[in-house]
Amino acid sequence: MSRLEVFEKLQEIFADVFDDDTIELTDETNSNDIEDWDSLEQINLIVAIETEFSIKFQMGEVSKIKNVGEMADLILERI
Repeated sequence: MSRLEVFEKLQEIFADVFDDDTIELTDETNSNDIEDWDSLEQINLIVAIETEFSIKFQMGEVSKIKNVGEMADLILERI
């Protein structure tokens, strides 16, 4: 799977989790850029990503992710 394909899947996941089809992800997108991205939605987002990509994150890894680009890179390492 390419990084572009991972980003396309992430775009779908974010739109679903936040119920907002207008979200446009970039490498720099972070929780400050999406109004409803709080700690509860972070959990929902991680669960949705783990399910979609059939991977499991460690809690330490999740807390170090600063933006969507780093999330995509971590997903690529796992798949």
